[in-house]
Amino acid sequence: MFGKLGDMAGMLKQAKEMQSRMKEMQERVAAAKFDAESGAGAVKATVNGKLELVDVKIDPETIKAGDVEMLEDLVKAAVVAAQTKAAQGMKDEMKSLTGGMNIPGLENMFGG
Repeated sequence: MFGKLGDMAGMLKQAKEMQSRMKEMQERVAAAKFDAESGAGAVKATVNGKLELVDVKIDPETIKAGDVEMLEDLVKAAVVAAQTKAAQGMKDEMKSLTGGMNIPGLENMFGG
């Protein structure tokens, strides 16, 4: 009987440690910045680990061209590329946290 209780206590301790490491990982990823560009650098976008857009830079020469639709497409492409990098960063952190184990639903808990 005491063996089972000891196992349970050990599992609870491991779960708390994992929870603490996950919180640290979330904070680290949320603070990270992920950059991407489109149009050979005409537009640069930066998102954080929460996939939130935090910065956009547009080369003034791109504006001078006057092609609004092209500029809109370049902005979208840069933002999506930066978000993709951020999502991959989260997946990489999750892999390191879980030792490469695929735990179904774990990514969804943190917006991944």
